[in-house]
Amino acid sequence: MRAVELKRTTAETDISLKLNLDGTGKSAIRTGCGFLDHMLTLFAFHGSFDLEIEGKGDTHVDDHHTVEDVGIVLGQAFAEALGNKAGIGRYGSFTLVMDEALILSAIDIGGRCQVGNHLRIPTEKVGTFDTELVSEFLWAFARNLQAAVHVYQICGENSHHIIEGMFKGLGRAVKQAVAVDPALAGRVASTKGSL
Repeated sequence: MRAVELKRTTAETDISLKLNLDGTGKSAIRTGCGFLDHMLTLFAFHGSFDLEIEGKGDTHVDDHHTVEDVGIVLGQAFAEALGNKAGIGRYGSFTLVMDEALILSAIDIGGRCQVGNHLRIPTEKVGTFDTELVSEFLWAFARNLQAAVHVYQICGENSHHIIEGMFKGLGRAVKQAVAVDPALAGRVASTKGSL
């Protein structure tokens, strides 16, 4: 079973995480940031990952440290659960419709970090959540997974729908990328022989 438990404690946050890549999409997420909890619940459901996150952070300042550190721990958890990445498909992409929004999410778990964030979120906040933190989350996740992550807004006007479409689509894309490909017969999906 590809499962992992991690903990990260800093002066700003305290985060515990459990991840099972071969789950059914059930989650229990409490980070102190309600919008992030909602988005990660959707990510886990659409990725069919079992995900538990318990987090405390300095949200009296703002949500920045919590969002970034959750992204860090989530990326680390995927990296640890995948090990040497032997047998996984490596690539995944999904185009998701969320009402008027159409969002493409793609990932390459290839050992190199890059983020292509092409979301045009029209508002600075969704509720109390600073929408610029979507980028912080993506970079933290990609750096710690050592993956290239691209999200592209084809259309969309509602900030909530755009962000929700991205998290749902990213869950689906990651699900494809971490799936075991029988054709690889346990080999790494690279002509170099390692990722």
